[in-house]
Amino acid sequence: MSMLQTMRWFGPNDPVSLMDIRQAGCSGVVSALHQIPVGEVWSIEAITQRQRLIEADNDRYSPLHWAVVESLPVHEAIKKGLDSRTGYIDNYKQSIRNLAACGIRTVCYNFMPVLDWSRTNLSYEMPDGSRALRFVWEDFALFDLCILKRPGAEADYEPDVARSARERFTNLSPERVLELSSIVLLGLPGSEEAFTLETFQGLLNEYAHIGDAELRTNLYQFIREVAPVAQEAGVQLCIHPDDPPRPLLGLPRVVSTEADLAQLMAASQVRANGITFCTGSLGIRPDNDLPGMIHRLGDRIHFIHLRTTKREADPRNFHEADHLEGDVDMYAVVKAIVLEEQRRARMGMTDTAIPMRPDHGHQMLDDLHKKTYPGYSAIGRLRGLAELRGLELGIVRSLAELENAQVPLLNAQPDEL
Repeated sequence: MSMLQTMRWFGPNDPVSLMDIRQAGCSGVVSALHQIPVGEVWSIEAITQRQRLIEADNDRYSPLHWAVVESLPVHEAIKKGLDSRTGYIDNYKQSIRNLAACGIRTVCYNFMPVLDWSRTNLSYEMPDGSRALRFVWEDFALFDLCILKRPGAEADYEPDVARSARERFTNLSPERVLELSSIVLLGLPGSEEAFTLETFQGLLNEYAHIGDAELRTNLYQFIREVAPVAQEAGVQLCIHPDDPPRPLLGLPRVVSTEADLAQLMAASQVRANGITFCTGSLGIRPDNDLPGMIHRLGDRIHFIHLRTTKREADPRNFHEADHLEGDVDMYAVVKAIVLEEQRRARMGMTDTAIPMRPDHGHQMLDDLHKKTYPGYSAIGRLRGLAELRGLELGIVRSLAELENAQVPLLNAQPDEL
């Protein structure tokens, strides 16, 4: 028994090929139809076309299949609770039905307003010369206060952070200003488009009257409508946590803690209302007890991202660490996952092998000389998968040996002890 090993594939233009993923030892592919505008229905024809691409060489090589959709994006009208959300929710339901008709049973989504994720450095040099993703709070403040010049931004930063950011900005080169802006805007869905700062500010303005309570209400209404449809279709929905798990740019974040996840699970009791357990996102916060969360929420975990981040001297700053290092106790996390899978097996459940992908990875070795998607170079993820695979094997074997050692003691007669 083991987690279903997968890797993310961004489609035909991804510099990491399906053969690369196959040779990494994966049998599952995590993909999405990025070419379809957000809010439109994913047709059966479009879904099967992607499936055919993924499975094209299955007759010659180790088979691959489209195991997880990441992501089926939620339209901003739904997040903002606009009257037009009804049509977009209906489209979302139909996309779920179409995916189910094609045999795809796991669908990841997120509910982060405007930005999907945020970083300030995409090539932070590690001690071994590899490059990682990094987030620096003061750099983000510099972008917000001095480049974007968001109204009211001053209130979101401590006076010393704001002062230091403004001082640094006076010496910032135009090249660095453009680079930082490009990095932040990369977190926009569909950010290959030419978003301007004015366009970005306009998107933020649309959330001016949407706070924590309003965003939660909109999320819970959405999940109450779509989760029963997913349950009926045999699809597991799984929400991705906020990345990073804290408010940014005046926007609320409502999927950052165990309490957030528990509240969402309670909003719709059907099991299809589930979680993408991203150890990297959740692990940024020291108050998130990841192994305990798996123990308490494990029945709703339908997809797993395994990565770890390292908090720096200022704990609001972090960078992506090697998969077995950083602030996530990966041994305890993987052991908790293994125990959850074993529990499912004892219960006779069918989804005992939870899909997992090694999330992110350092740009290293030959990939340092290639253009890759940030965090998604082949070799760094391959290293992470190899380490995680070995860790999981060791845990499974040790648990089996412990159980086998206890059986003779349980069956022994009193005079044999």
